[in-house]
Amino acid sequence: MTEAEPLGYTDEALAGHRCSLAAGLLDGLTVMVSGGGSGIGRTTAWVAARLGAKVIVTGRTTEKLAAVAAGMAAHGLACDTAVVDIRKRETVEAMFDQVLDRHGRIDLLVNSAGGQFPQPAIDYSLKGWKAVIETNLDGTFHMMQCAAQRWRKAATGGSIVNVVVSPRGLHHVAHSVAARAGVIAFSEAVAVEWGPLGIRVNCVAPGAIRSEGWAVYQPHVRNRYANTNPLRTVGTPWDVAEAILYVGGPAGRFISGDTLQITGAGHLWGEVWTTDKPEPFVEATRAFDPAFNKPAE
Repeated sequence: MTEAEPLGYTDEALAGHRCSLAAGLLDGLTVMVSGGGSGIGRTTAWVAARLGAKVIVTGRTTEKLAAVAAGMAAHGLACDTAVVDIRKRETVEAMFDQVLDRHGRIDLLVNSAGGQFPQPAIDYSLKGWKAVIETNLDGTFHMMQCAAQRWRKAATGGSIVNVVVSPRGLHHVAHSVAARAGVIAFSEAVAVEWGPLGIRVNCVAPGAIRSEGWAVYQPHVRNRYANTNPLRTVGTPWDVAEAILYVGGPAGRFISGDTLQITGAGHLWGEVWTTDKPEPFVEATRAFDPAFNKPAE
């Protein structure tokens, strides 16, 4: 991909992109996607609707949600919206009750809402740290527990997929790594606790994905990302969305407590610096590979 290509997908691209999952896979199901106004969440909502689901996209910005719903409606897809600040428990409780009043059920909850900013951890302000933890960890907990409590009350069961990060080799977003590690650990724990209730809980961990969030990184930094994994490329929101709906939908019936890595094997080999790579690590790379010290021919 080049810098001239758009970040993310247009409505037309989302409506026409080839889907690898079976048509009708989610017929009759209701899927809620937090952070559905952009990026991976928006793409997941589109794919879910194309597979037959009734979709509810949630987020903090009314305008973003309305634009997603309008785009999907223009292509004959069912989409509702719900404004919520996942950091505030009372708004999450109210949102779930409103959605269930309107739609009667939620079968799959996709927690895609989150955010971070690239910066060395030694320079974080307390406010910045708390903002990332409250959104990525606390907010995900609020969504998960509110869904689980309602599934328990209705005795219906359900499925949760949390979008996290693949932490190995991911640098200068330590606040997000810490928060998402908490989400993974909590997901593994409640996959056991909530299993008898018929609730499955999984995580999907994207690596270098070229979506709207890509824009927060400097061009010279993100241009290196195709070299951060053995496949020597970057992923797309569509790659992640299909993985989410595979593991969270009927195809993942016997999958719970797992984290699916969408990294091109970058979680096994590679490094992702979200800012400039510090000189000590540049020097270590030179020392490890003598080819770096050879003059250009």
